[in-house]
Amino acid sequence: MNLWMLARRNLLRNRRRSLATLLAMVVGLTAILLFGGYRSNILYGMETGFVQYSGHLQVQRRGYFLDGGDNPTAYGIAGYQRIIDAVNGDAVLAPMLRLATPTLQLGGIAGRMDSGQSRSVLATGLVAHEYDRLREWNDYGMVSYAQPLALDGTAPDTVVLGTGVARKLGLCSALAVADCESTPAQAVAPGANAPDDVAALSALERAPATAASARRIEMLAATARGAPNVASLQALKAHNMGIKAIDDTYLAMHLPQAQRLLYGTQPPEATAIVLQLHRTAQIPAARERLQALLARDFAAQDLEVHDFRALNPLFGQTDEFMASMFGFIALLIGIIVLFTIANTMGTAVVERTVEIGTLRAMGLRRGGIRRLFLCEALLLGAAGTVLGLLATLALASAINHSGWAWTPPGYSYAYLVLVRIWQDVPLLVGSIAGLLAVTVASAWWPARRAARLDIVDALRHA
Repeated sequence: MNLWMLARRNLLRNRRRSLATLLAMVVGLTAILLFGGYRSNILYGMETGFVQYSGHLQVQRRGYFLDGGDNPTAYGIAGYQRIIDAVNGDAVLAPMLRLATPTLQLGGIAGRMDSGQSRSVLATGLVAHEYDRLREWNDYGMVSYAQPLALDGTAPDTVVLGTGVARKLGLCSALAVADCESTPAQAVAPGANAPDDVAALSALERAPATAASARRIEMLAATARGAPNVASLQALKAHNMGIKAIDDTYLAMHLPQAQRLLYGTQPPEATAIVLQLHRTAQIPAARERLQALLARDFAAQDLEVHDFRALNPLFGQTDEFMASMFGFIALLIGIIVLFTIANTMGTAVVERTVEIGTLRAMGLRRGGIRRLFLCEALLLGAAGTVLGLLATLALASAINHSGWAWTPPGYSYAYLVLVRIWQDVPLLVGSIAGLLAVTVASAWWPARRAARLDIVDALRHA
Protein backbone atom coordinates (compact mmCIF):
# COMPACT_ATOMS: atom_id res chain seq x y z
CA MET A 1 0.00 0.00 0.00
CA ASN A 2 2.88 2.41 0.81
CA LEU A 3 4.32 1.78 -2.63
CA TRP A 4 1.02 2.72 -4.33
CA MET A 5 0.65 5.83 -2.17
CA LEU A 6 4.18 6.90 -3.04
CA ALA A 7 3.49 6.28 -6.74
CA ARG A 8 0.36 8.45 -6.57
CA ARG A 9 2.24 11.31 -4.89
CA ASN A 10 4.99 11.14 -7.48
CA LEU A 11 2.42 11.49 -10.27
CA LEU A 12 0.81 14.47 -8.57
CA ARG A 13 4.18 16.12 -8.08
CA ASN A 14 4.28 17.18 -11.73
CA ARG A 15 0.61 17.53 -12.59
CA ARG A 16 1.09 19.17 -15.97
CA ARG A 17 3.24 16.38 -17.35
CA SER A 18 0.98 13.70 -15.86
CA LEU A 19 -2.11 15.35 -17.36
CA ALA A 20 -0.48 15.56 -20.79
CA THR A 21 0.38 11.87 -20.66
CA LEU A 22 -3.09 11.03 -19.41
CA LEU A 23 -4.67 13.03 -22.24
CA ALA A 24 -2.69 11.08 -24.84
CA MET A 25 -3.92 7.82 -23.34
CA VAL A 26 -7.55 9.00 -23.19
CA VAL A 27 -7.51 10.20 -26.80
CA GLY A 28 -5.83 7.00 -27.97
CA LEU A 29 -8.28 4.68 -26.21
CA THR A 30 -11.29 6.72 -27.33
CA ALA A 31 -10.17 6.71 -30.97
CA ILE A 32 -9.57 2.96 -30.96
CA LEU A 33 -12.92 2.18 -29.34
CA LEU A 34 -14.89 4.51 -31.62
CA PHE A 35 -13.36 3.12 -34.79
CA GLY A 36 -13.69 -0.44 -33.49
CA GLY A 37 -17.34 0.20 -32.60
CA TYR A 38 -17.99 1.61 -36.07
CA ARG A 39 -16.35 -1.45 -37.62
CA SER A 40 -18.48 -3.74 -35.45
CA ASN A 41 -21.65 -1.97 -36.52
CA ILE A 42 -20.81 -2.41 -40.22
CA LEU A 43 -20.04 -6.11 -39.79
CA TYR A 44 -23.13 -6.74 -37.65
CA GLY A 45 -25.26 -4.99 -40.27
CA MET A 46 -23.80 -7.03 -43.13
CA GLU A 47 -24.16 -10.25 -41.18
CA THR A 48 -27.79 -9.47 -40.38
CA GLY A 49 -28.59 -8.83 -44.05
CA PHE A 50 -26.86 -11.97 -45.31
CA VAL A 51 -28.41 -14.22 -42.64
CA GLN A 52 -31.86 -12.81 -43.41
CA TYR A 53 -31.51 -13.78 -47.08
CA SER A 54 -29.29 -16.87 -47.11
CA GLY A 55 -29.48 -18.22 -43.55
CA HIS A 56 -26.54 -19.26 -41.40
CA LEU A 57 -25.98 -22.56 -43.23
CA GLN A 58 -27.04 -24.06 -46.54
CA VAL A 59 -27.10 -27.68 -47.63
CA GLN A 60 -26.26 -28.06 -51.33
CA ARG A 61 -25.14 -30.73 -53.75
CA ARG A 62 -21.37 -30.81 -53.99
CA GLY A 63 -20.20 -28.46 -56.73
CA TYR A 64 -23.38 -26.40 -56.96
CA PHE A 65 -21.90 -23.36 -55.24
CA LEU A 66 -19.02 -23.17 -57.76
CA ASP A 67 -20.54 -24.50 -60.96
CA GLY A 68 -24.28 -25.00 -60.54
CA GLY A 69 -25.62 -21.51 -61.05
CA ASP A 70 -26.08 -22.01 -64.80
CA ASN A 71 -27.37 -25.59 -64.53
CA PRO A 72 -29.50 -26.01 -61.38
CA THR A 73 -31.14 -29.21 -62.61
CA ALA A 74 -27.80 -31.04 -62.48
CA TYR A 75 -27.41 -30.21 -58.79
CA GLY A 76 -30.94 -30.62 -57.46
CA ILE A 77 -31.54 -32.21 -54.06
CA ALA A 78 -34.01 -35.07 -54.40
CA GLY A 79 -36.20 -35.84 -51.41
CA TYR A 80 -35.26 -32.57 -49.75
CA GLN A 81 -38.25 -32.74 -47.40
CA ARG A 82 -36.83 -35.91 -45.81
CA ILE A 83 -33.64 -34.02 -45.02
CA ILE A 84 -35.58 -31.12 -43.51
CA ASP A 85 -37.62 -33.52 -41.37
CA ALA A 86 -34.44 -35.25 -40.20
CA VAL A 87 -32.84 -31.94 -39.27
CA ASN A 88 -35.93 -30.73 -37.42
CA GLY A 89 -36.16 -34.02 -35.55
CA ASP A 90 -32.50 -34.24 -34.53
CA ALA A 91 -32.04 -33.87 -30.77
CA VAL A 92 -28.78 -31.91 -31.18
CA LEU A 93 -29.75 -29.61 -34.06
CA ALA A 94 -33.34 -28.84 -33.11
CA PRO A 95 -32.54 -26.60 -30.07
CA MET A 96 -30.15 -24.51 -32.19
CA LEU A 97 -32.36 -24.36 -35.26
CA ARG A 98 -34.72 -21.47 -35.88
CA LEU A 99 -35.88 -22.50 -39.34
CA ALA A 100 -35.09 -24.91 -42.19
CA THR A 101 -36.62 -24.17 -45.59
CA PRO A 102 -36.00 -25.27 -49.22
CA THR A 103 -35.19 -22.92 -52.07
CA LEU A 104 -34.85 -23.35 -55.81
CA GLN A 105 -32.86 -20.94 -57.93
CA LEU A 106 -33.19 -20.81 -61.70
CA GLY A 107 -32.31 -18.40 -64.43
CA GLY A 108 -34.63 -17.31 -67.19
CA ILE A 109 -36.04 -14.45 -69.20
CA ALA A 110 -38.98 -12.44 -67.91
CA GLY A 111 -40.91 -10.39 -70.38
CA ARG A 112 -44.12 -8.73 -71.42
CA MET A 113 -44.89 -10.11 -74.83
CA ASP A 114 -47.52 -7.44 -75.45
CA SER A 115 -44.93 -4.66 -75.30
CA GLY A 116 -41.85 -6.52 -76.43
CA GLN A 117 -39.93 -5.80 -73.21
CA SER A 118 -37.84 -8.48 -71.53
CA ARG A 119 -34.82 -8.98 -69.35
CA SER A 120 -32.85 -11.87 -67.84
CA VAL A 121 -33.71 -12.66 -64.23
CA LEU A 122 -32.47 -14.88 -61.44
CA ALA A 123 -35.62 -16.36 -59.95
CA THR A 124 -35.93 -17.88 -56.50
CA GLY A 125 -38.63 -20.38 -55.64
CA LEU A 126 -39.43 -20.31 -51.94
CA VAL A 127 -41.95 -21.14 -49.26
CA ALA A 128 -43.39 -17.68 -48.62
CA HIS A 129 -44.25 -17.80 -44.92
CA GLU A 130 -40.95 -19.51 -44.06
CA TYR A 131 -38.97 -16.98 -46.08
CA ASP A 132 -40.73 -14.15 -44.24
CA ARG A 133 -39.59 -15.73 -40.97
CA LEU A 134 -36.01 -15.76 -42.25
CA ARG A 135 -36.14 -12.01 -42.69
CA GLU A 136 -37.29 -11.46 -39.11
CA TRP A 137 -33.90 -12.54 -37.70
CA ASN A 138 -32.20 -9.55 -36.07
CA ASP A 139 -30.09 -10.83 -33.20
CA TYR A 140 -28.03 -7.61 -32.98
CA GLY A 141 -30.95 -5.18 -33.00
CA MET A 142 -29.84 -3.54 -36.24
CA VAL A 143 -31.77 -1.06 -38.36
CA SER A 144 -33.14 -3.48 -40.96
CA TYR A 145 -34.90 -2.70 -44.23
CA ALA A 146 -35.99 -6.32 -44.72
CA GLN A 147 -39.73 -6.61 -45.27
CA PRO A 148 -42.08 -9.54 -45.87
CA LEU A 149 -42.32 -10.46 -49.55
CA ALA A 150 -46.14 -10.32 -49.51
CA LEU A 151 -46.31 -13.70 -51.25
CA ASP A 152 -47.81 -15.51 -48.29
CA GLY A 153 -51.42 -16.48 -49.01
CA THR A 154 -51.36 -15.32 -52.64
CA ALA A 155 -52.21 -17.22 -55.82
CA PRO A 156 -49.73 -19.86 -57.07
CA ASP A 157 -48.74 -17.76 -60.10
CA THR A 158 -47.94 -14.61 -58.08
CA VAL A 159 -44.39 -13.20 -58.12
CA VAL A 160 -42.48 -10.34 -56.53
CA LEU A 161 -39.94 -8.38 -58.58
CA GLY A 162 -36.98 -6.21 -57.83
CA THR A 163 -37.61 -2.58 -58.68
CA GLY A 164 -34.93 -2.80 -61.36
CA VAL A 165 -36.81 -5.64 -63.05
CA ALA A 166 -40.09 -3.73 -62.74
CA ARG A 167 -38.50 -0.71 -64.40
CA LYS A 168 -37.06 -2.78 -67.27
CA LEU A 169 -40.44 -4.42 -67.87
CA GLY A 170 -42.34 -1.14 -67.74
CA LEU A 171 -44.27 -2.00 -64.58
CA CYS A 172 -43.52 1.07 -62.47
CA SER A 173 -47.03 2.47 -62.86
CA ALA A 174 -48.79 -0.85 -62.52
CA LEU A 175 -46.91 -1.69 -59.32
CA ALA A 176 -46.92 1.90 -57.96
CA VAL A 177 -43.13 1.99 -57.55
CA ALA A 178 -41.91 5.31 -56.17
CA ASP A 179 -38.97 7.11 -57.82
CA CYS A 180 -39.09 4.76 -60.77
CA GLU A 181 -39.37 5.59 -64.43
CA SER A 182 -40.32 2.72 -66.69
CA THR A 183 -38.30 1.91 -69.76
CA PRO A 184 -40.26 3.31 -72.72
CA ALA A 185 -42.56 0.63 -74.11
CA GLN A 186 -42.86 -0.23 -77.76
CA ALA A 187 -46.33 -0.75 -79.17
CA VAL A 188 -46.16 -4.15 -80.87
CA ALA A 189 -48.53 -6.98 -81.44
CA PRO A 190 -48.56 -9.68 -78.78
CA GLY A 191 -45.60 -11.98 -79.27
CA ALA A 192 -44.33 -10.13 -82.35
CA ASN A 193 -40.77 -9.93 -81.06
CA ALA A 194 -40.67 -13.49 -79.75
CA PRO A 195 -39.72 -16.67 -81.62
CA ASP A 196 -42.68 -18.63 -82.92
CA ASP A 197 -42.36 -21.50 -80.44
CA VAL A 198 -42.02 -19.15 -77.46
CA ALA A 199 -44.93 -17.00 -78.66
CA ALA A 200 -47.07 -20.11 -78.99
CA LEU A 201 -46.22 -21.22 -75.45
CA SER A 202 -46.94 -17.73 -74.17
CA ALA A 203 -50.31 -17.69 -75.94
CA LEU A 204 -51.26 -20.90 -74.18
CA GLU A 205 -50.26 -19.49 -70.80
CA ARG A 206 -51.76 -16.02 -71.28
CA ALA A 207 -54.92 -15.38 -69.28
CA PRO A 208 -57.88 -13.47 -70.72
CA ALA A 209 -57.63 -9.68 -70.52
CA THR A 210 -58.68 -8.37 -67.11
CA ALA A 211 -57.98 -5.39 -64.90
CA ALA A 212 -54.92 -7.21 -63.64
CA SER A 213 -53.52 -7.88 -67.11
CA ALA A 214 -51.25 -4.82 -66.83
CA ARG A 215 -49.23 -6.79 -64.26
CA ARG A 216 -49.10 -10.00 -66.27
CA ILE A 217 -45.62 -11.15 -67.31
CA GLU A 218 -44.20 -14.32 -68.83
CA MET A 219 -41.07 -16.15 -67.80
CA LEU A 220 -39.14 -18.42 -70.13
CA ALA A 221 -36.85 -21.10 -68.69
CA ALA A 222 -35.32 -24.37 -69.83
CA THR A 223 -36.68 -27.53 -68.23
CA ALA A 224 -34.54 -30.34 -66.87
CA ARG A 225 -34.60 -31.96 -70.32
CA GLY A 226 -33.63 -28.77 -72.12
CA ALA A 227 -37.03 -27.93 -73.60
CA PRO A 228 -38.31 -24.36 -73.30
CA ASN A 229 -41.07 -23.75 -70.79
CA VAL A 230 -43.08 -20.58 -70.31
CA ALA A 231 -45.14 -19.61 -67.28
CA SER A 232 -47.63 -16.76 -67.18
CA LEU A 233 -47.16 -14.91 -63.91
CA GLN A 234 -48.87 -12.11 -62.03
CA ALA A 235 -46.52 -9.43 -60.63
CA LEU A 236 -47.83 -8.51 -57.21
CA LYS A 237 -45.26 -6.05 -55.90
CA ALA A 238 -41.81 -4.60 -56.52
CA HIS A 239 -39.22 -4.58 -53.73
CA ASN A 240 -36.06 -2.51 -53.56
CA MET A 241 -33.50 -5.18 -52.71
CA GLY A 242 -30.93 -2.65 -51.50
CA ILE A 243 -28.14 -3.71 -53.88
CA LYS A 244 -28.60 -2.61 -57.49
CA ALA A 245 -27.01 -5.71 -59.02
CA ILE A 246 -29.55 -7.89 -57.20
CA ASP A 247 -32.42 -5.47 -57.69
CA ASP A 248 -32.00 -5.60 -61.48
CA THR A 249 -32.36 -9.40 -61.68
CA TYR A 250 -34.50 -10.40 -58.68
CA LEU A 251 -37.72 -12.39 -59.05
CA ALA A 252 -39.33 -14.41 -56.24
CA MET A 253 -42.09 -16.96 -56.79
CA HIS A 254 -43.79 -19.78 -54.94
CA LEU A 255 -41.67 -22.92 -54.78
CA PRO A 256 -44.21 -25.20 -56.56
CA GLN A 257 -44.41 -22.72 -59.46
CA ALA A 258 -40.62 -22.67 -59.83
CA GLN A 259 -40.51 -26.48 -59.68
CA ARG A 260 -43.16 -26.80 -62.40
CA LEU A 261 -41.25 -24.34 -64.55
CA LEU A 262 -37.96 -26.19 -64.14
CA TYR A 263 -38.95 -29.84 -63.73
CA GLY A 264 -42.35 -30.01 -65.43
CA THR A 265 -43.96 -33.33 -64.54
CA GLN A 266 -40.76 -34.80 -63.08
CA PRO A 267 -40.35 -35.19 -59.29
CA PRO A 268 -39.61 -31.72 -57.87
CA GLU A 269 -36.26 -30.91 -56.28
CA ALA A 270 -34.55 -27.99 -54.54
CA THR A 271 -31.14 -26.47 -55.09
CA ALA A 272 -30.54 -25.64 -51.41
CA ILE A 273 -31.89 -26.15 -47.92
CA VAL A 274 -31.49 -22.97 -45.89
CA LEU A 275 -30.90 -23.31 -42.15
CA GLN A 276 -31.17 -20.32 -39.85
CA LEU A 277 -29.93 -20.64 -36.28
CA HIS A 278 -30.81 -18.66 -33.18
CA ARG A 279 -27.22 -17.42 -32.76
CA THR A 280 -24.32 -17.02 -35.17
CA ALA A 281 -21.98 -18.47 -32.52
CA GLN A 282 -23.81 -21.80 -32.94
CA ILE A 283 -22.53 -22.27 -36.50
CA PRO A 284 -19.51 -24.53 -35.69
CA ALA A 285 -21.52 -26.94 -33.52
CA ALA A 286 -24.49 -26.99 -35.89
CA ARG A 287 -22.28 -27.49 -38.93
CA GLU A 288 -20.40 -30.39 -37.35
CA ARG A 289 -23.63 -32.14 -36.36
CA LEU A 290 -25.27 -31.47 -39.72
CA GLN A 291 -22.33 -32.89 -41.66
CA ALA A 292 -22.39 -36.02 -39.52
CA LEU A 293 -26.14 -36.41 -40.08
CA LEU A 294 -25.85 -36.00 -43.86
CA ALA A 295 -22.91 -38.41 -44.09
CA ARG A 296 -24.81 -41.03 -42.08
CA ASP A 297 -28.29 -40.88 -43.63
CA PHE A 298 -27.96 -39.09 -46.98
CA ALA A 299 -24.49 -40.01 -48.25
CA ALA A 300 -25.83 -41.11 -51.65
CA GLN A 301 -26.57 -37.50 -52.68
CA ASP A 302 -23.06 -36.19 -51.94
CA LEU A 303 -24.18 -33.09 -50.05
CA GLU A 304 -22.05 -30.33 -48.55
CA VAL A 305 -22.63 -27.53 -46.05
CA HIS A 306 -21.70 -23.85 -46.54
CA ASP A 307 -21.98 -21.07 -44.00
CA PHE A 308 -23.06 -17.53 -44.81
CA ARG A 309 -19.44 -16.34 -44.98
CA ALA A 310 -18.64 -18.77 -47.81
CA LEU A 311 -21.92 -18.01 -49.58
CA ASN A 312 -21.27 -14.25 -49.37
CA PRO A 313 -17.54 -13.61 -49.96
CA LEU A 314 -18.14 -9.86 -49.66
CA PHE A 315 -18.54 -10.29 -45.90
CA GLY A 316 -15.10 -11.86 -45.48
CA GLN A 317 -13.46 -9.31 -47.76
CA THR A 318 -15.03 -6.43 -45.84
CA ASP A 319 -14.03 -8.01 -42.52
CA GLU A 320 -10.41 -8.36 -43.67
CA PHE A 321 -10.30 -4.78 -44.94
CA MET A 322 -11.80 -3.32 -41.76
CA ALA A 323 -9.53 -5.50 -39.61
CA SER A 324 -6.43 -4.24 -41.44
CA MET A 325 -7.57 -0.65 -41.03
CA PHE A 326 -8.30 -1.19 -37.34
CA GLY A 327 -4.94 -2.89 -36.82
CA PHE A 328 -3.07 -0.05 -38.53
CA ILE A 329 -4.85 2.65 -36.50
CA ALA A 330 -4.38 0.71 -33.25
CA LEU A 331 -0.67 0.22 -34.00
CA LEU A 332 -0.17 3.90 -34.81
CA ILE A 333 -1.95 5.07 -31.65
CA GLY A 334 -0.14 2.45 -29.57
CA ILE A 335 3.25 3.71 -30.73
CA ILE A 336 2.31 7.31 -29.93
CA VAL A 337 1.11 6.38 -26.45
CA LEU A 338 4.16 4.20 -25.86
CA PHE A 339 6.65 6.95 -26.62
CA THR A 340 4.62 9.52 -24.68
CA ILE A 341 4.63 7.40 -21.52
CA ALA A 342 8.26 6.39 -22.03
CA ASN A 343 9.24 10.04 -22.34
CA THR A 344 7.30 10.91 -19.17
CA MET A 345 8.85 8.10 -17.15
CA GLY A 346 12.32 8.75 -18.52
CA THR A 347 12.12 12.41 -17.56
CA ALA A 348 10.91 11.41 -14.09
CA VAL A 349 13.95 9.12 -13.66
CA VAL A 350 16.34 11.93 -14.54
CA GLU A 351 14.63 14.43 -12.24
CA ARG A 352 14.44 12.00 -9.33
CA THR A 353 17.93 10.51 -9.52
CA VAL A 354 18.91 11.83 -6.06
CA GLU A 355 15.62 10.56 -4.64
CA ILE A 356 16.29 7.13 -6.13
CA GLY A 357 19.74 7.10 -4.56
CA THR A 358 18.27 8.08 -1.19
CA LEU A 359 15.70 5.28 -1.35
CA ARG A 360 18.40 2.81 -2.28
CA ALA A 361 20.59 4.05 0.59
CA MET A 362 17.65 3.54 2.97
CA GLY A 363 17.53 -0.12 2.00
CA LEU A 364 15.03 -0.26 -0.86
CA ARG A 365 16.18 -2.92 -3.29
CA ARG A 366 16.41 -2.58 -7.03
CA GLY A 367 13.21 -4.56 -7.44
CA GLY A 368 11.44 -2.02 -5.22
CA ILE A 369 12.59 0.86 -7.42
CA ARG A 370 11.42 -1.01 -10.50
CA ARG A 371 8.04 -1.74 -8.96
CA LEU A 372 7.65 1.90 -7.90
CA PHE A 373 7.90 3.17 -11.48
CA LEU A 374 5.73 0.36 -12.80
CA CYS A 375 3.09 1.24 -10.20
CA GLU A 376 3.13 4.83 -11.43
CA ALA A 377 2.64 3.63 -14.99
CA LEU A 378 -0.23 1.33 -13.96
CA LEU A 379 -1.92 4.17 -12.09
CA LEU A 380 -1.67 6.31 -15.20
CA GLY A 381 -3.03 3.43 -17.28
CA ALA A 382 -5.95 2.83 -14.91
CA ALA A 383 -6.85 6.52 -14.85
CA GLY A 384 -6.53 6.73 -18.64
CA THR A 385 -8.76 3.67 -19.03
CA VAL A 386 -11.53 5.06 -16.83
CA LEU A 387 -11.45 8.52 -18.40
CA GLY A 388 -11.19 7.00 -21.89
CA LEU A 389 -14.28 4.86 -21.30
CA LEU A 390 -16.22 7.87 -20.05
CA ALA A 391 -15.16 9.94 -23.07
CA THR A 392 -16.06 7.08 -25.40
CA LEU A 393 -19.47 6.72 -23.78
CA ALA A 394 -20.21 10.41 -24.29
CA LEU A 395 -18.96 10.58 -27.89
CA ALA A 396 -20.60 7.29 -28.90
CA SER A 397 -23.93 8.48 -27.52
CA ALA A 398 -23.60 11.75 -29.42
CA ILE A 399 -22.79 9.93 -32.68
CA ASN A 400 -25.59 7.38 -32.27
CA HIS A 401 -28.16 10.16 -31.75
CA SER A 402 -26.80 12.48 -34.44
CA GLY A 403 -28.83 10.98 -37.30
CA TRP A 404 -25.80 10.80 -39.60
CA ALA A 405 -26.33 8.41 -42.49
CA TRP A 406 -24.39 7.18 -45.51
CA THR A 407 -25.09 4.96 -48.51
CA PRO A 408 -22.56 2.11 -48.90
CA PRO A 409 -21.11 1.51 -52.39
CA GLY A 410 -23.55 -0.44 -54.54
CA TYR A 411 -26.45 -0.07 -52.10
CA SER A 412 -29.72 1.78 -52.56
CA TYR A 413 -30.50 2.43 -48.90
CA ALA A 414 -28.84 4.92 -46.58
CA TYR A 415 -27.70 3.48 -43.26
CA LEU A 416 -27.21 5.34 -39.98
CA VAL A 417 -23.68 5.92 -38.74
CA LEU A 418 -23.66 4.04 -35.43
CA VAL A 419 -20.97 2.99 -32.96
CA ARG A 420 -21.39 -0.34 -31.19
CA ILE A 421 -18.89 -0.71 -28.37
CA TRP A 422 -20.61 -2.22 -25.38
CA GLN A 423 -22.08 -5.05 -27.50
CA ASP A 424 -18.60 -6.02 -28.72
CA VAL A 425 -17.01 -7.44 -25.58
CA PRO A 426 -13.79 -8.67 -27.29
CA LEU A 427 -13.20 -5.14 -28.64
CA LEU A 428 -13.75 -3.58 -25.22
CA VAL A 429 -11.61 -6.04 -23.28
CA GLY A 430 -8.89 -6.14 -25.93
CA SER A 431 -8.58 -2.36 -26.13
CA ILE A 432 -8.33 -1.96 -22.34
CA ALA A 433 -5.83 -4.81 -22.04
CA GLY A 434 -3.83 -3.38 -24.94
CA LEU A 435 -3.64 0.07 -23.35
CA LEU A 436 -2.47 -1.37 -20.03
CA ALA A 437 0.07 -3.58 -21.80
CA VAL A 438 1.46 -0.60 -23.74
CA THR A 439 1.62 1.39 -20.50
CA VAL A 440 3.63 -1.28 -18.68
CA ALA A 441 5.85 -1.92 -21.71
CA SER A 442 6.69 1.78 -22.10
CA ALA A 443 7.54 2.12 -18.39
CA TRP A 444 9.63 -1.02 -18.15
CA TRP A 445 12.85 0.35 -19.66
CA PRO A 446 12.94 3.61 -17.62
CA ALA A 447 12.10 1.56 -14.49
CA ARG A 448 14.92 -0.83 -15.27
CA ARG A 449 17.35 2.05 -15.81
CA ALA A 450 16.29 3.63 -12.51
CA ALA A 451 16.78 0.36 -10.65
CA ARG A 452 20.32 -0.07 -12.05
CA LEU A 453 21.57 3.36 -10.90
CA ASP A 454 24.59 3.22 -8.65
CA ILE A 455 23.75 4.55 -5.16
CA VAL A 456 26.84 6.76 -4.82
CA ASP A 457 26.51 8.21 -8.33
CA ALA A 458 22.79 8.86 -7.77
CA LEU A 459 23.44 10.73 -4.51
CA ARG A 460 26.10 12.89 -6.17
CA HIS A 461 23.77 13.77 -9.07
CA ALA A 462 23.09 17.49 -9.31
